[in-house]
Amino acid sequence: MKAWYERSFGSDYMLVYKHRNWEQAEQEVQRMSGWLELRKNDKVLDIGCGMGRHSLALAELGYEVTGIDLSEELLQEARRHNEDGRIKELIRGDMRELPFAEGRFDATVNLFTSFGYFEQENDNKRVLMEIRRVLREGGRFLIDFLNPVYVEHNLVPRSERVDEASGLRIVETRAVSDGWVVKGISIGAQADGSDERQYEERVRLYPLMWFQAALAEAGLELEHVYGDYEGRAYEEVASPRMILTGRAVC
Repeated sequence: MKAWYERSFGSDYMLVYKHRNWEQAEQEVQRMSGWLELRKNDKVLDIGCGMGRHSLALAELGYEVTGIDLSEELLQEARRHNEDGRIKELIRGDMRELPFAEGRFDATVNLFTSFGYFEQENDNKRVLMEIRRVLREGGRFLIDFLNPVYVEHNLVPRSERVDEASGLRIVETRAVSDGWVVKGISIGAQADGSDERQYEERVRLYPLMWFQAALAEAGLELEHVYGDYEGRAYEEVASPRMILTGRAVC
């Protein structure tokens, strides 16, 4: 059986998350590029680029951007938005085995909780090792992750809505289970659920202490932790996000 991340990131994913705002992505990237101290023409790798919102925003700021994602359907959507070629490359690949030479990039970004997908902890650590491998010495990284404590205290157990364009009913359930936050998604037109398509998303609830140790083990020095996209300082209970920035070291 395919892993959840091989099943979930397709055309229905674009329906469930189509509310994600492209203009908002531009604002987020402007702040993040400052946190990363990026310079014009720096080579940036967007790991888990999805539909390309942030990759395109980075490219528009003058960086040489490569996006990589496992989902060919999401990459097709990214390519549709990249008809003028502002994003240099959009490549299908696994973040545990990045298809790039050592030291190729000046910076990497991993955005919107595109981390902690894998059942085996060593696979998640391997992603960090790969980030270090493709960064030049002194290159910068950013990992935009959820804040586990905030999630546990503020999780909405169930939500339901109807997509106006398609008329499809979307139901999302959420729970914390055995160190994971688990979201169930059902999509269908009939109220009785007879035609539902069902998906599951799972993310490991790694706390800051785990990242501190795992980043150091990978050769990545953690320098700053932001608590939201506005750049406020991270607070364990109050911050909705845990945005980690730092650099590659020897």
